[in-house]
Amino acid sequence: QRLIYFRFARHAPVVGADSGAEVHVLHPETGFEHCITEIHDVIRSVGDGGYYLFDCLSDLAVDWYSDQMLGNFFMLTCPDLYASGAIAYFAVTRDHHSYYATNPINETAQIVLDVLRDEGTLYVHPQKVQHRYSPTMHVLHAFENGEFVPVSESATVTRVLASVPWTGLDTGRYRLGVWGRTFLQAEGTLKSLGDEQACRIDGGSFFRRLLKMAISRDERILALAEKHFSLADVIEIDKRMIGTGLVGGKSVGMLLARAILRDLDPKWQARLEPHDSFYIGSDVFYTFLVRNGLWWARQRQRDPAAFLEAAADARQRILVGSFPEHIESQFDDMLDYFGQSPIIVRSSSLLEDNFGNAFAGKYESVFCVNQGRRAKRLADFIAAVRQIYASTMSEQALTYRAQRGMLDRDEQMALLVQRVSGGTHGRLFYPQTAGVGLSFNPYCWSKEIEPEAGVLRLVFGLGTRAVDRRDDDYTRVVALNAPRKRPEAGFDEVRHFTQRMVDVLDLSANKELTSRFADVAADAPDLNIELFASHDESIEKSAAAAGVKDAFPYVLTFEKLLSETDFVADMRELLANLQKAYQYPVDVEFTANFDADGGCQINLLQCRPFQGTDGGRIGDPPEGLADEDIILDARGAVIGRSRETAIDRFIYVVPEVYSKMRMQDRYETARLVGRIAHLPRPAGGDITMLLGPGRWGTTSPSLGVPIRFGEISEVSILCEIVAMHEGLVPEVSLGTHLFNDMVEMDLLYTAVFPEKEGNRLNEQFFLTAPNRLAALLPPAAKWANAVRVIDAADLDDKTSVIINANARTQRAVCYLQRAE
Repeated sequence: QRLIYFRFARHAPVVGADSGAEVHVLHPETGFEHCITEIHDVIRSVGDGGYYLFDCLSDLAVDWYSDQMLGNFFMLTCPDLYASGAIAYFAVTRDHHSYYATNPINETAQIVLDVLRDEGTLYVHPQKVQHRYSPTMHVLHAFENGEFVPVSESATVTRVLASVPWTGLDTGRYRLGVWGRTFLQAEGTLKSLGDEQACRIDGGSFFRRLLKMAISRDERILALAEKHFSLADVIEIDKRMIGTGLVGGKSVGMLLARAILRDLDPKWQARLEPHDSFYIGSDVFYTFLVRNGLWWARQRQRDPAAFLEAAADARQRILVGSFPEHIESQFDDMLDYFGQSPIIVRSSSLLEDNFGNAFAGKYESVFCVNQGRRAKRLADFIAAVRQIYASTMSEQALTYRAQRGMLDRDEQMALLVQRVSGGTHGRLFYPQTAGVGLSFNPYCWSKEIEPEAGVLRLVFGLGTRAVDRRDDDYTRVVALNAPRKRPEAGFDEVRHFTQRMVDVLDLSANKELTSRFADVAADAPDLNIELFASHDESIEKSAAAAGVKDAFPYVLTFEKLLSETDFVADMRELLANLQKAYQYPVDVEFTANFDADGGCQINLLQCRPFQGTDGGRIGDPPEGLADEDIILDARGAVIGRSRETAIDRFIYVVPEVYSKMRMQDRYETARLVGRIAHLPRPAGGDITMLLGPGRWGTTSPSLGVPIRFGEISEVSILCEIVAMHEGLVPEVSLGTHLFNDMVEMDLLYTAVFPEKEGNRLNEQFFLTAPNRLAALLPPAAKWANAVRVIDAADLDDKTSVIINANARTQRAVCYLQRAE
């Protein structure tokens, strides 16, 4: 028979090199998912039958820092071998593991033997022998002269069995396992040595092991964690952990940012709202998949050619899956702690919010208003957990992973459970302000704005309206070095581009809802509305003229908050300190609540490296590009997140032709561009770049193309050509109302000044490349000389179109990339 030996442990090999065994060396440190895949690839290649020998499985728990994952490993591997008709031998160290490893092994294996040695004699004591029975089957056996002989003398049996601990009546409590023992040792070390000395024992290797168990295995994050976390910090995390495993990127970002600020200045202890978060460890996610028969559906997603095939079915099965009893019991205990305070369950996967991977908006977070009977609150919470787990198999998340070559990476979903920041106002619960802060400002619409000072996107109420892009409302964009400077030209524009809708939690209805700011404020007599909103006399005058009583005369501007409190100074300092510690721009989520005197407490909810759409800070465009391969080189006006991406379609309004059109034809051109922008994209592509003369969105056709933002909301990149070839050089759109829409939709803006040094527009490319207009919209063929639609797919099949747009250097280069 064929003998397959899996070698992975630190002990000596079980069989020698001359045994004839087929040896497969595994590397458990690469992660659970990778290791399981390797083993099952071998099993599939062997086919039916065969003998399998594994190193001692206890070493797997050491590398995975988890007994739970050891149990999952056995539940996945043993049935596969059984189904193939193979015989497999496994070993685990007795009394070394918790109930959460030994119970799944005992339930899954067909034969379980205790192996003991006493006074030089080897004994086996069968605990489970499936489908077999004999009068001496479960008797202690001694190995003598090459045979196993039943032991009948009670004195021998008692001596041998009593020589080792037995905790069978309360296995779950007394067997700590790898995780429990390590953290128990950490607590003892902290008590005996103190924090600083404890972190240094064994050259810091023990502390680093704890960090790898709960915080991260990413070297850049580990370096920050070693610098700013104490042993007490890590022990405190374990005390608020449900299950075991890593806490995930979002939790680490929040904890690390708070630790950095604490280390810098004691004042942040008072300025920051304290947190009492809980963490659902990443091992719980894998255990959920294994126990609910979903593991192999997930494994299919490692295949780039078939990663979406089983995803929809897997999502539905996750939504009705169940948790082990001990995990559900911990959920129950946590909800008892929170009582009926609203909480939010947030995704915190292993790859999420790390350097290079934002996963922004790819996974869900769910508010639990947490009202009603205890059983109802637990059911709502479990449903929220399932919903986030299901989002790991969404088309959006899987496509994101596929595009970045991460389908084969371990992507476990940990969860962060946070108390919702804010207060109760009538039947509603919400924070007074919330938003997103960037330590580097990519939205510099004025020369007075310093990118390095940072920027906020500020809203009233829950921060969902600042985090998620909304096309029905606006946020307040605050440049932190010039907080009162706005892109709008006057108060009429301010009134138009202000937040009107507020996201809140309705305690009586037990749900999240969206309500008008006027209605929310009216239900909150305790709210210091003047701090957030400006009184607008014109509203009162218009209402009086129309005979309307009790008109709401306020517009959300945040003027007093920005000018009369320490909020702006605190946020600017906070972002600068975090960027300095990370040595990288950062992106934070926060809430802020104010007392009657304007004193502010900031709740720092999340911190991550600031991601461009490319996944981080981008490099320079290639050097030595041929002139004919440069489509445009724009310098001095780049607004939006830096990105380097392929362009699938251009829509180009020819400046020279447009400048000679009648006014009516210019309006017709604008409507045509809107129709083209909403047409289906080329197969597999979704990046469209729109280029045209003068201002996009102007109300005056003499200054540019009079298009409405809704007509071009599907466009990804907007470029204004600052020349119309008739002696007129119009201003670019910086400072106009279009800015607000661009920020809300995360659209990239650039402007090219053909007459300025360093700027370049390759008109020949646009005039000679194939024009798809007539094929896409046959009735519009008459406009083909004015509007050109160019698909990258219609160029040389070995050529792609790339744009490198860098908000930091204020340069955008679009070029042809030819395959070698």
